[in-house]
Amino acid sequence: MKKFAVAGILLALLAGLTVSAQTPDVKGLSDKMIQALGGRAALAAVKDTTTSGTLEMVQMGMNGSVTMYQKEPDKMRIDIELMGMVITQAFDGQKAWMTNPQTGSTEEMPETQGQSMRRQALGNDALLNPEKYGITYVLKAKEKIGDKEYFVLEQTSKDGTKATMYIDPGTYLIYKAKAKTQDMSGADVEGETVFEDYRKEGDIMMAHKMITYQAGAEFLRMTFTKVTYNASLDDAFFKMSK
Repeated sequence: MKKFAVAGILLALLAGLTVSAQTPDVKGLSDKMIQALGGRAALAAVKDTTTSGTLEMVQMGMNGSVTMYQKEPDKMRIDIELMGMVITQAFDGQKAWMTNPQTGSTEEMPETQGQSMRRQALGNDALLNPEKYGITYVLKAKEKIGDKEYFVLEQTSKDGTKATMYIDPGTYLIYKAKAKTQDMSGADVEGETVFEDYRKEGDIMMAHKMITYQAGAEFLRMTFTKVTYNASLDDAFFKMSK
């Protein structure tokens, strides 16, 4: 469970793109994506977000619930309930920690997993001002999926980790995100997350369904049923308890 993959849920907007003559210019493309999500003012007004719903671990035949908390600019906590047990992963702005599913105790995450959690914890400020966080983007050649060609964006994080995002040219919302991840055995695999059922929550557009694949096989489904903004989440909520 500590390999639970949510990578890509908060990656969206761009800076520093190389564009061709057939695409909008840098500012035009960024503005359209920001506007598609609800606009700069709406995104900047969110100080914390709580998202809850259900999950299905397809390969393991297990169902449960998930609640994700994000506080600007860089705190995150994920609580997963399976078989009566709550497993937590979190980043408090400095330290990444988790519940050990074997012992039920809390402990710091291994370095690689901790770096992944640090990236996931970045919120709307990183979307609106990626340069502050050392995030850069390059626009690659378009790729066709089904009968539609998508913008293909390669994101490089401050730590050098790369992810690829496929942007719908009609809606300017993310259709799919792809990156290296680890499977349940700890082996490196190609991971993909497909985002579906975009609907507005308040003034912000969000995907209500995420389907994650590992090495081409469906691994995880999440469906979100409730979103709450600006609940005044305390910093202490994200810190590791003994």
